[in-house]
Amino acid sequence: MQQQIYSVSEINGLIKQLIDGVPQLNGVYIRGELSNYKIYPSGHHYFTLKDAEGALRCVMFKSAAVKLRFRPENGMKVIAFGRISVFPRDGAYQLYCGQLAADGVGDLHVAFEQLKEKLLQEGLFDEAHKKLLPRYPRRIAVVTSSAGAAVHDMIRIMRRRYPIAKVLLLPVRVQGAEAPPEIAGAIRYANRWHLADVLITGRGGGSLEDLWAFNDERVARAIYESEIPVISAVGHEPDVTIADFVADRRASTPSNAAEIAVPDMAELLRQLQETQGRMAQGMLHRLDRADKQLAALEKKRVLTDPMAFLQDRRLQLDFVQQKLAVVARGGLEEDARRFASLAAALDALSPLKVLGRGYAMVQLTDGTILRESGQTTAGDRVRIQLARGSLGCTVDTVDTEE
Repeated sequence: MQQQIYSVSEINGLIKQLIDGVPQLNGVYIRGELSNYKIYPSGHHYFTLKDAEGALRCVMFKSAAVKLRFRPENGMKVIAFGRISVFPRDGAYQLYCGQLAADGVGDLHVAFEQLKEKLLQEGLFDEAHKKLLPRYPRRIAVVTSSAGAAVHDMIRIMRRRYPIAKVLLLPVRVQGAEAPPEIAGAIRYANRWHLADVLITGRGGGSLEDLWAFNDERVARAIYESEIPVISAVGHEPDVTIADFVADRRASTPSNAAEIAVPDMAELLRQLQETQGRMAQGMLHRLDRADKQLAALEKKRVLTDPMAFLQDRRLQLDFVQQKLAVVARGGLEEDARRFASLAAALDALSPLKVLGRGYAMVQLTDGTILRESGQTTAGDRVRIQLARGSLGCTVDTVDTEE
């Protein structure tokens, strides 16, 4: 009997038919750890599922990959659903994955944590970037569904608390695939046209899937880029979304957002009344102090006897005048004594006194005083000054001996 010879592709095709014919392999759930995860430009995802003892090649086509709610990463524990088949070209079997879910936690929870970590690293949650809410806003823009109960509660509370503010509703869908671009677009629209002083975005409570639009990266970046301060008001107190982390202020509920956005006019009026009372009381105290000061001034001598001031100053002037006169007389007497003393000393040193005792002073014709005979020669003319009068003489001889 002659044996049939198969080509490689025929054998691969036969194996593929055998595997495709096993019902259990046409829809199977497989738990494993992601490894060698790659995304090709075509949009297809290729990876390996492995455990402690084995590995399985997998492929997820673009049509299925676009439905992923989280970003698969190497080392992540997942549960994959799909069919096992053979790729005839390589002769290798692999899992054609149609769905991929995180093992142990839901897809949305993983996606939430991944986006939260990403935006945290980029600085979208930094407190330094958060803006202060205006204390007395004139216009408030609300980005939410026009059909929900939340918007009616917010409008009712703001009208009751601060009716002078204008409330502008920017209706958007808050659930479903169309919600994120609509919410982000409304926020950017409000900023572009400067529609409000403060902006509230949010919705009423619901499941994690219902609130998912406010965990979208597009909404988060629109809030971060908003020049208008944003209040995030999503769900109830336990509900936390990415929008809450990015917004300038988080409100526990939409009603709480309305209370945060505007002041309470009744409280403002009470504060104004208290301020008015304090101002009036302060003015009365000032008037009372001024009245007491005026009464005290009325009793002062400068007002009861205006001339007393001048009289006191005259007495002071007389006293100072007398003191100055005494000082002046004392100074003159001292100067006179010093003058007499100096005059006596000068008189004692006067050459006239010497001349009066019989001495004479001899001068040359140029006024030079002769102190020795060597200063002249025979025939020089000299002048002799006596105590009374002077003599003009001619030198006959010069004796240089002492």
